[in-house]
Amino acid sequence: MTHSGRTPAWTWAVPVFGLLFFLAATATGYDDNFAAHPLGIVTTIILVPLLIGVVFAAVYHAEDLAHILGEPLGTLVLTVAVTVIELALIVSLMLTGKATPTLVRETVFAVIMIVTTGLVGLCIVVGGIRYREQRFDVTSVKIYVAVLIVLTTITLILPNYTTSAPGSLYSESQLMFVSIMTIALYGVFLYTQTVLHRGYFVGEQTAKGATPSQAKLALAAVLLCVALAAVVLLAKLAAVVIDVGVSQFEAPGSITGVIIAIIVLMPESIAAVRAAQKDDLQKSINLALGSGLATIGLTIPAIAAANLFIHKPFILGLETGDIVLVVMTFATAILTFATGRTNVLFGFLHLVIFGTFLFLAFVP
Repeated sequence: MTHSGRTPAWTWAVPVFGLLFFLAATATGYDDNFAAHPLGIVTTIILVPLLIGVVFAAVYHAEDLAHILGEPLGTLVLTVAVTVIELALIVSLMLTGKATPTLVRETVFAVIMIVTTGLVGLCIVVGGIRYREQRFDVTSVKIYVAVLIVLTTITLILPNYTTSAPGSLYSESQLMFVSIMTIALYGVFLYTQTVLHRGYFVGEQTAKGATPSQAKLALAAVLLCVALAAVVLLAKLAAVVIDVGVSQFEAPGSITGVIIAIIVLMPESIAAVRAAQKDDLQKSINLALGSGLATIGLTIPAIAAANLFIHKPFILGLETGDIVLVVMTFATAILTFATGRTNVLFGFLHLVIFGTFLFLAFVP
């Protein structure tokens, strides 16, 4: 989307309408008993396009802030926004009792697979078709992949091999230690990305960012917060629809995590593909892999902290088949990003893994 000096009216009108729609739906009890609600179908028909419109508004304001702040701070706006949306949705489901013990695991796993296979693969294919080859900073991607491997292993694989708690669970002390290590590692990564080695992540195509007035910066930030609030609240309603749909179609429980991940990753996906179309693959990688890191680095510790009050066990350890997919994904990523150049074939490899992940989510 092309940004002009004037903020389009729809970018604030749609989120405001979304907030009003949520209040009206909540007042009529839609979110408590969707199946028996007389206006359930009508409300759902309105909800789906409205949620998409609000997400697009959030994308617009996030890109506006990204343009103002420059790289890599600009891309952090979207990655943190995605994490806030995901965290709010998961916590709300846990509080309402509609979350399964594996919801956190399935959602985080889905985010990792979507960004490292589907989104990365699509960006590489789109850029490869248009420009044949695209370049990026190898060191920055090595940092992304290395941190992703460590975070994924200690949060989603290691719980299967601990003995202090039964099954694929961490004990409270283990979960606290892992949460502290996760936050610490993600904090060091942010310091590396934004301060210590900022140049690795900027990219050749990225401009330095404008020097706008404080009023424009504040307006963009406020409108983004309004849009994100609307996304969070409407996603809560959408979760009710998802829960009913999964139950009626007798789909596997992991589908809920996949759908939630797709909803919260929509802003990042749009911005990443647009960057690849403009031959700025570095920004695409920042958005895709950065959102995966933010999901693990912030969501897991936050859910662990929330669990101190709601006391609902959540299973983190992945199933054996999912571990195989994770290992294959990271091995492919290491080879894809080894030279600093990509082409369509590398992108298609990631898309094949993504297709396999989606198929097995529906047909485990």
